[in-house]
Amino acid sequence: MNAKRLLWLVAALAALWLWRHTNAPIERADGELAPEVPQQEAIHGNDPIFRKGDFRIKALARFSVTARVLSRADYHWDDGASLVPTDLALGWGRMSDTAVLDKIDISQSNRFYFWHTRHYPIPRAEIIDSSANMHLIPSDKAVERTIESTRIGDVVTFDGYLVEADRPGGFRWRSSMTRSDSGAGACELVWVQHFDIGPR
Repeated sequence: MNAKRLLWLVAALAALWLWRHTNAPIERADGELAPEVPQQEAIHGNDPIFRKGDFRIKALARFSVTARVLSRADYHWDDGASLVPTDLALGWGRMSDTAVLDKIDISQSNRFYFWHTRHYPIPRAEIIDSSANMHLIPSDKAVERTIESTRIGDVVTFDGYLVEADRPGGFRWRSSMTRSDSGAGACELVWVQHFDIGPR
C-alpha cells in the first residue's frame, strides 16, 4: 500500500470514529427512560413576547419535558429554518422504552414525524399520546449548540414556552397545545430557554 492510500485509509477511519462518537445513535437497555409526561402550565398575566431576527414570538403556555430522542432532523433552507434549525421527535412513557421502540419504524421529513409498525407493541393511541415532533427555537447560542450535539437515544430535558411565531409578509407558525393530536398542526413549537442532555 503506497503512502497516499495509507493516508486516505487513516483519514477515513478517523472520520468514521468521529461520526460514531459524535452522531451515531446511542444504544439503550430495555425500560422506560423518561416515564413522566410533559408539563404544560397556563401563563398568568401578560404573555411574554420574544424576538429572533424578524420573528415576533408570543408565548402561549409554559412547557417542560424530559424525553428520549427518537429521531432528529436539521433544516437549512425552508421558510422556518432561521427560526427552527432542528426538530426532535421525542418519546416518553413506554415510547422511551427500547423494547417498544424496536418494534416501531420512526422517521422525519418536511417538518413531520412518521411512525410505522406491523404489530403494535402498545396501543395506537398511546403511541400518539406519548410521542411528538417538536420544533425547537433556541433562545440563545448556548442552547443552540447543545441542541446541535443531541443524538438519537439521548434523554433530554428542556423548558421554556409553547409559542406562536409570525413575521412580516404573513408567515405564521403556531404550536399545538395538546399531546393527543396527530397530523398537520400537531407539532409543538417551543421557545427553549434551558436544554440539557442526560448521561450517555
